[in-house]
Amino acid sequence: MSFTVAIVGRPNVGKSTLFNRLVGRRLALVDDRPGVTRDRREGEGRLGDLSFKVIDTAGLEDAARESLSARMQTQTATAIAQADAVLFLVDARAGATGADRAFADLVRKSGKPAILVANKSEGRAGEAGVLESYALGFGEPVAISAEHGEGLADLYEALRAALPEATALPAGEAEPIAAAEQHPIRIAIVGRPNTGKSTLINRLLGEERLLTGPEAGITRDAIAVDGTWQGHLLRIHDTAGLRRRARIEDKLEKLSVADALNAIRFAEVVIVLIDAETPFEDQDTRIADLVEREGRAIVIGVNKWDLIDAEPGALSRLRTQVDRMLPQVKGVPVVVLSAKSGAGVDRLMAAVMEAHAVWNRRVPTAALNRFLAQAVAANPPPAISGRRLRLDYITQPKARPPTFVLFSSRANALPETYRRYLVNGLRENFDLPGTPVRLTLRAKHNPYAGKKRRR
Repeated sequence: MSFTVAIVGRPNVGKSTLFNRLVGRRLALVDDRPGVTRDRREGEGRLGDLSFKVIDTAGLEDAARESLSARMQTQTATAIAQADAVLFLVDARAGATGADRAFADLVRKSGKPAILVANKSEGRAGEAGVLESYALGFGEPVAISAEHGEGLADLYEALRAALPEATALPAGEAEPIAAAEQHPIRIAIVGRPNTGKSTLINRLLGEERLLTGPEAGITRDAIAVDGTWQGHLLRIHDTAGLRRRARIEDKLEKLSVADALNAIRFAEVVIVLIDAETPFEDQDTRIADLVEREGRAIVIGVNKWDLIDAEPGALSRLRTQVDRMLPQVKGVPVVVLSAKSGAGVDRLMAAVMEAHAVWNRRVPTAALNRFLAQAVAANPPPAISGRRLRLDYITQPKARPPTFVLFSSRANALPETYRRYLVNGLRENFDLPGTPVRLTLRAKHNPYAGKKRRR
């Protein structure tokens, strides 16, 4: 199987970073300044079982004829002509810009199969831009982070769908292992100081890999270690303890906290570790809320359970307390454990794997719209200014976390209480416990808007 892929887009959307990721080496120069790449660069790319030629190109931009930028654009047009498929890269954090729309037409006119790739989509900042890129007219965008290797499994599937003949398996060859299974699950362990985060990682690894002790604040850097659990590859980030912002004065601690927040942003699952002797202080709730806002899968681990005299029914009361304090992730797994003795650690990791599966879950559009019809029939949306709100349809453009878009004639008028009603219904009907659920409201396009009425 042999084919060629060109990476195109406006300047500074991460084309060279993706090129380096695909070829597995730092061949292309990368910098925050736009316009670093000028000539087209070729390399041998690999994604899962796919091998192909990949072309990095200069950023597309409006330019006067005969200028350097215009000559760079000619190089890009040549790369598109040579390619079997085009990866049209946009910056998810910037959303769909006017330049993106202009050059989407250029890619479309080429007639080549095009895959819309929303780069820099990690964390909450990239979610809105991923949804906005639908307006470019290339269908569902593939959300990735080229810098951190996130979303490459979805890119693999998109390439196979765009070039079915070039990527077909030889007759008799078995289906390859999914690309997602070749990458470790990224886990961040966060919490207040001295909750046992490093001790838990040492227990998972089966060795004293990280320094531990009774003193708070031993860990400063967000240290990543690789391990396995029941055949699953893991990359676990130990982080510094997170104290209230008002208490952080030391410059080194500020850097440690920034490192921990970055680990949360690029994790897939976050274990919020809580001390059973002082459970659910305000800071614990703030940390869990931060993880939810970043859209990461979340598991609550209550460590040092062996040090307290737990009464019958204590765990059930704990789960009820968590649902009350964190309604935005209702049903989040709560696991009691002792990192020191190892009790409950297997239950914790089983909860992590389940949370990761829920975070990746997709719901068919037909099932979503059956749910919407039933939800509206059971509890119609309120009338605003004497007019009943009409909810047209719902779809799920992306997972990680599960993200839904609801189209309505007057999206801005839908009350927050009804939005929460729908989110809770989605969570309950499609088995999405404890994961962040995003519901974006979009006004349906009115073809008569701005037109004068005939008399």
